[in-house]
Amino acid sequence: MSILLVLGACDDKEFIELVSDANTTVSISTSSVVLTEDIATNEVLTVSWSDPNYGFDAAPSYKLLIDLAGGDFTAPQIIAVGADLNKVFTAQELNGKMLSLGLKPNEASNIEFIVQTTLSDAQIMFSQPVSLSVTAYSSLLDLSSAWGLVGSATPGSWGNEFVKDVPFYSTATSGVYVCYATLKDGEIKIRKDNLWSENYGDTGMDGVLDAGGDNIAVTAGSYKVTFNENDLSWSIEPYTWGLVGSATPNGWDGPDFKLNYNSFQDNWTTVVTLAEGEVKFRFNNDWGLNYGDSGADGSLEVGGDNIAVDGGHYLVTMDLNNVEYTLEKVDVWGLVGSGTPNGWDGPDTKFIPDFGINEGTYYINGITLVDGEIKIRQNDAWGVNFGDTGNDGTLEAGGDNIPVAAGTYNIVFDSVAETIAVYAWPE
Repeated sequence: MSILLVLGACDDKEFIELVSDANTTVSISTSSVVLTEDIATNEVLTVSWSDPNYGFDAAPSYKLLIDLAGGDFTAPQIIAVGADLNKVFTAQELNGKMLSLGLKPNEASNIEFIVQTTLSDAQIMFSQPVSLSVTAYSSLLDLSSAWGLVGSATPGSWGNEFVKDVPFYSTATSGVYVCYATLKDGEIKIRKDNLWSENYGDTGMDGVLDAGGDNIAVTAGSYKVTFNENDLSWSIEPYTWGLVGSATPNGWDGPDFKLNYNSFQDNWTTVVTLAEGEVKFRFNNDWGLNYGDSGADGSLEVGGDNIAVDGGHYLVTMDLNNVEYTLEKVDVWGLVGSGTPNGWDGPDTKFIPDFGINEGTYYINGITLVDGEIKIRQNDAWGVNFGDTGNDGTLEAGGDNIPVAAGTYNIVFDSVAETIAVYAWPE
């Protein structure tokens, strides 16, 4: 039987008594599904539910809630479906929800669906759960390599126990690696396994690496460094992808809101707060190469139409392999305070979520702070915020401001363990 929750009444609200058979019945198209990457775009599951007789002319809206079997649905995956009476999942979409629930790939697990029916702010009902056996697959790429970029121009300087070398990633060509790095004025070298036993510099700066060779001087900027282990050739070039437009913090003139490379999906991502307006993607803060969306269908075209957006907080993904993008409204975490670039009034500097296996972990890399204080809050608002009472790395809701000294930092926020780690770039 459905459950009626009365979520708080005002004296001037009139509550309607529901008829006894106002139950939402849920069904699924199969009791078991095995997901694989080969069928990623196939429709593999339909969850349907009835539209009961409420005893009056109702206009219900529905949400589909998903949790592990035996869970209490306090932290479910939630899909809003409006007035629809079913939800069709592709393998890729369902797999993403399963991984977010913490399912282990390639192992059958039991999950449950519940339909939440909302009739008004004060009248919400939940169906009985329906179970499904599902086997997820790992959607993560492993492009990791043993190679890294080290030096005074990097966050870890010449070696830092907290900040590892900037990683090189494997490419489609065996033995060829690429590194995307934001550097400061200084020097770099390439080394293996974060150790000096095998390292390369460039004596003579001829584009060919030498074992134990000279340090390589660089100026501050964002770069793509390519390293060919086969012939020891290397190259460095300015390289950024960014979001530009009237909806972005810096408008059409930029500088663009920078995207970050996500090696687990081989795409480019960021978290950003946008105003109502338009956006495009462009390379190196320049109009020489830019992408828009002619047709508003999620596919990108060189020089295509501006992309219209509503105001809100977004997770932005640009996939150059498939030449497509997504703009997903999400709750975002940000860093705020007198020590941050925008002070206590914000907008906050946004944390980037971990796109690998560390669910609930968020990062800000290379932020420049001044002497002052910081806190972490959600959606540029004080409704949910964390400080550190005791300054011990453990966060408390509404806790004390966290003092910081001027410098450049990498910051790691674990929203599950409610901890913060602040790593200073060496001078």
